[in-house]
Amino acid sequence: MKKISFLVLTAALVIGLTGCGAKDSSAGGTKYKFATDAAYAPMEYMDKDKMTGFDVDFLAEVMKEAGLSYELTNTGWDTMLTSVKQGKEYQGGISSVSITDERKQSYDYSIPYFESTNMILVKEGSPIKSATDLKDKKVAVQISTTADTLMSKIMGDKNPSLKRLDNNTLALMELENNGVDAVVADIAIVREYVKNNPNKKLVAIPDPKNFESEYYGILLPKGSELKAKLDPAIKKVIENGAYAKVYKKWFGQEPDTKKLLEQK
Repeated sequence: MKKISFLVLTAALVIGLTGCGAKDSSAGGTKYKFATDAAYAPMEYMDKDKMTGFDVDFLAEVMKEAGLSYELTNTGWDTMLTSVKQGKEYQGGISSVSITDERKQSYDYSIPYFESTNMILVKEGSPIKSATDLKDKKVAVQISTTADTLMSKIMGDKNPSLKRLDNNTLALMELENNGVDAVVADIAIVREYVKNNPNKKLVAIPDPKNFESEYYGILLPKGSELKAKLDPAIKKVIENGAYAKVYKKWFGQEPDTKKLLEQK
């Protein structure tokens, strides 16, 4: 009986690690390893010792649809970018990664799965109203993100007032501690932070003129065979309602799947 119980427990642990509905690699399939930076609530973050968020739930739906076994590891942003580019330890990365022409030179992407834009976060009473007002201010961004790229163009790449930090948590702490005048980050992160911290009297500022829409994709090594498996599964998940269910869970509203499916 102890032997049987041990086997049952082991099987349960394997299923938990590989994701709901995914095939066990011991059954002859390949277990794909994905990296993430779980410091990006509500997209991906740690809730005590559990990884959770929109991207986590979305990846589970995609891998279930594709019938693929996988595991997701919190590696941090820079490690994710480096390791996925090498394509050895990790076969993919999902961490609110914007699809850019520059990154396409080093990576392949899945089809887009999320529309986003950057947003400015300031304290109440700030004179800042748009991105152009940030030119002579102190601004915090997460390094190697589209916010970093945008603000480098506006403020100057070598501007010492542009603070490039390892993650958005550190950037937000800089704003709280008056180390900067503003933070620029993805809209989902900014809105979530404002919602969860009503007493901090923060203001989220959209700027569609300077911050255009961008799209997230699953990051893959150049020439990855996984793209051909993920793309149809992503399309199916968006079309069959599973995507809308996950989106509403995390953002409380319906996604514009029509616009998303028009992207290439």
